[in-house]
Formats: sequence, C-alpha cells, structure tokens
Amino acid sequence: MRKIIYLVSITFLFISCGGSGSDGPTPTPEPTNTAPTVPSLVAPTNSLLCINNVVNFEWSASTDAESNPVVYQLQIATDNQFAQIVSTTDVSSRTQAVTLDKGKAYYWRVKATDSKNASSAYSGTFSFYTEGVAVANHLPFLPELIQPESNTTITGTTATLKWFASDADVTDVLTYDVYLGTTNPPTVKVGDNITTPTFAATSLQAATLYYWKVVVKDNKGGETRGQVWNFRTN
Repeated sequence: MRKIIYLVSITFLFISCGGSGSDGPTPTPEPTNTAPTVPSLVAPTNSLLCINNVVNFEWSASTDAESNPVVYQLQIATDNQFAQIVSTTDVSSRTQAVTLDKGKAYYWRVKATDSKNASSAYSGTFSFYTEGVAVANHLPFLPELIQPESNTTITGTTATLKWFASDADVTDVLTYDVYLGTTNPPTVKVGDNITTPTFAATSLQAATLYYWKVVVKDNKGGETRGQVWNFRTN
C-alpha cells in the first residue's frame, strides 16, 4: 500500500512540475514605435523684427505613424547654439505666446515627442529681434556655420570657410572679419571687411587643430562677434 501511495505521489509531482510540456502560446511582440516627424517653423519667420515683445510662436503639426498623442517642446535662447536658453515650454497645441525682453536677438526651435517618449529631432533654427525703445539700428544676428562642420577633419592644407549671417534691418549691408589660428580663441585676423560670407584659408599646417570665428558688421557701426568653431587638418 505504501508503494502505491509513493508512486501516486511521484506521478502527481511530475505532472504538477513538468506541466503538459508546453509553455503556451508565444506572446505577440508589441509593434515598434516610431518617433513623430520633425515640425516645421512657421512664425515668427526667420530674421524677423518683432515690434511687440509678446511673441506668438507657431509651427506645423507633426505626424505620428502609430497615431500616438504628440506634445511639442518650444525652446528659445539668446544664442543659436542654445547654450543660453531662456525658455523651454511643453505644449500640446501648435502655438504658444511668450513674453520676452525688448531689444534682444532670440533664436527658437521645436521638437515633437509622442506619448511613448519617442522624440523627433529639433527643427531648424529661426532668429528674430524684439524691438526696443527708440532703437535706430539693430545688431546683426550671430553667424551660422555652414562649412566645415565643427570638430571635423578636412583633407589637405586648404579650407573654404562658409557661414550665413542676417540682420533684422534688411537694408543693412553686412561685411565680415575672419579670425583664424591655432589658439582658442583665435586672435589673428586673416580677413578684413569681406563682402561675401566665405573665406579661402590656404597654407594650413597638416595634422593641426584650427580655431576660427567671424565678426559680422553692418554699415551703421553695429557688429556681432560669432562663437568659435574648429576643424582639424589630416
């Protein structure tokens, strides 16, 4: 009798622990979530002179492949590298009013994030100027780097330096001073009162890190000193 009870117990344990030999149906994996598309900036338009310092920002809607709800992050800074951010706002709409200081240049961009925390890249950057009291001339905006991209290595010992610059006073004529050297910041002026936003740097040393910057000047005595960029020769 004890043997029978022992065999029944062992059989029960085997069935209980071993189960039926099947782990059940394989769970269906959740579909991959993709980030929303990058928003496009609408207003204020690039290089605009804003008469009112209460600025109404507007951008295009992002699309989400999974139809997830989308929230937009609006960033405003006083430099085009967004190292000096003055406002970061998350909104579900495509518009936002922000009160800013008068008589300053600002830069703004937007990105979209869905409800599963997938974010798009930031949009391009637009600049604008808030009108001050009795301002006769507005300083040019900070120059924007075109080439060579910062922290990159170029081939050879010549480089074509390019940038973009603009001014809220659209009739102002802009000229440029270019500084280039191996110290940071560069102190040697290699281009003076250049009328086009490009400079051909020649006779560079191989395997050397170079720093450069651009000073943007208007024809009314205003000037804006750009940030320092760099590149390396191979």
